[in-house]
Amino acid sequence: MKTYLILENGMIFEGESIGAEREVISEIVFNTSMTGYLEVLTDPSYAGQAVVMTYPLIGNYGICRKDMESQKPWPDAFIVRELSRLASNFRNEYSIQEFLKEYDIPGIAGIDTRALTKILREKGTMNGMITQNIDRDMEELKHVIASYSVKGVVKKVSSDKVSEYAPGDLDTDSGIQIKRHVAVLDVGTKNNIIRSLLKRGCKVTLFPCNAKASDIIGVKPDGIMITNGPGDPKECLDVIAEIKKLYDSDIPIFAICLGHQLMALATGADTHKMKYGHRGANHPVKDIFSGRVYISSQNHGYVVDENSLNKNICVPAFINVNDKTIEGLKYINKNIFTVQFHPEACAGPKDSDELFDRFINMMEVR
Repeated sequence: MKTYLILENGMIFEGESIGAEREVISEIVFNTSMTGYLEVLTDPSYAGQAVVMTYPLIGNYGICRKDMESQKPWPDAFIVRELSRLASNFRNEYSIQEFLKEYDIPGIAGIDTRALTKILREKGTMNGMITQNIDRDMEELKHVIASYSVKGVVKKVSSDKVSEYAPGDLDTDSGIQIKRHVAVLDVGTKNNIIRSLLKRGCKVTLFPCNAKASDIIGVKPDGIMITNGPGDPKECLDVIAEIKKLYDSDIPIFAICLGHQLMALATGADTHKMKYGHRGANHPVKDIFSGRVYISSQNHGYVVDENSLNKNICVPAFINVNDKTIEGLKYINKNIFTVQFHPEACAGPKDSDELFDRFINMMEVR
């Protein structure tokens, strides 16, 4: 079916429907990864957004449920240049078209994603509508599209109860000896964060985003992980207040992506929205202390303001090689470090996976 993408500035792209045939308005963002489209679709950080894949051919290895990063896909819509007609992989279970329809996610193929990405880079992230009907008042429609904002997505993606994990869960080795206990605050966690801890001999207690700091501290964890997640970090006022209490607890803490931003806000720093964000599996970041450069996976539209940092509380630990934005913080006289990128990245790269070992070492030293 002929389907259209209408941007808030009135530009229209024409393509074909590849998912649920319904209308949706969302924030349009682009991802530069060449592989890992299933991991992108099931990353909770994309809740409230429609994802444009810049790689021109998507779906060529189909869908394998074991590769999902959460229980379901989260984007509002999926936008591609060309969808593969065949899925050539022995692990394939069914097509990406069937996957999108199963979860009622609209998609559009056949549009010039290169041109669309250039617009988003030049003009900044914009809202858009995917629809089968363009016979309407365009000025009124542009106003409706521009009025959309991403709200309440952390509560949408977070677990609703406390859960326990041990080696053997999430396809890990059940013979791994448990050495540490990590409490994970779920503001949009990916499976591989939990898996990365299990593989290193950690028992994991997963807490929902509305958990009280006293409950997290009450399980006497050796360390605390604050996960990735979607949306504007400043919207999470209740979560920020509880994270400040976790900061004061002196328990070792490792925070990723949204967790990194929330910890910064909890300690007095500020964040702002980026022009078009960092989303992809090819972003270089530099460890300021060692000088090492990692190729990282990223997915964020907000960043911590360096000028807002109190250098008596925290200092930059990683920077983005391309635009010099902050990619990680080290907290002074605290067993706390945070990163904006994804050391647990699936489908990769794995350059910064060793940061989990740094977290384990922090707990052991303590």
